[in-house]
Amino acid sequence: MYVVIAGGGRTGMQLATLLLSEGYKVRLIENRPELLVHLHQELPTEAIYEGSATDPDTLVAAGINQAHVMAACTADDATNLVLCFMARTRFNVPRTIARINNPRNEWMFNQTFHVDVALNQANVLSSLIREEMSLGDMMTLLKIRHGRYSLVEEKVEPGARAIGVALKDLGLPDECIIAAVIRDGQMTLPRGSTVLKEWDEVLAITSPSAASQLAGMLTAATHPHRDAER
Repeated sequence: MYVVIAGGGRTGMQLATLLLSEGYKVRLIENRPELLVHLHQELPTEAIYEGSATDPDTLVAAGINQAHVMAACTADDATNLVLCFMARTRFNVPRTIARINNPRNEWMFNQTFHVDVALNQANVLSSLIREEMSLGDMMTLLKIRHGRYSLVEEKVEPGARAIGVALKDLGLPDECIIAAVIRDGQMTLPRGSTVLKEWDEVLAITSPSAASQLAGMLTAATHPHRDAER
């Protein structure tokens, strides 16, 4: 996969480093001398292209016509919007990703400017906090379909209302499927008649709202081991 990154600040540099380590072809565009010095110390020279990312000639020279993804990571929201719009309408890049610097500008990062994925750090952090507060000890192992579903893991706590109840009688939400149960180190594929026991590890594919309901079934009404820490 070929990724063109606009902006050589911390976000752009870290993204380039990660993608290069995973074997992607990367071109990072930057024109500020003070950042270029640092980039040449951290990244392979062939991954860096010096120039203005909003200059069509610079984009062409950096390989935009072959790119699968444009990642607009500059510190200016207007520039990131322009880059996504140009990437799709002029160079037909299949996928665009844009960094949102000012949360108040989030409403503009949509299909009008051909932004496929908008990364708002404030929203990401608040989402993580809400998920942590609502899911307790439940661990998210994998996000699926852009976060619409997740593969989660949770242990059945002593006192949980799911203990001794067959899965078919739990009243699981429609958007929650129990994929596996791990008991005494052995994984089994559950059936409707499977009855959960204390400390079973449950793997489920679920939506965020259904995950919260599942967590309520698998955890005790109170959490002594957590309450004791306060």
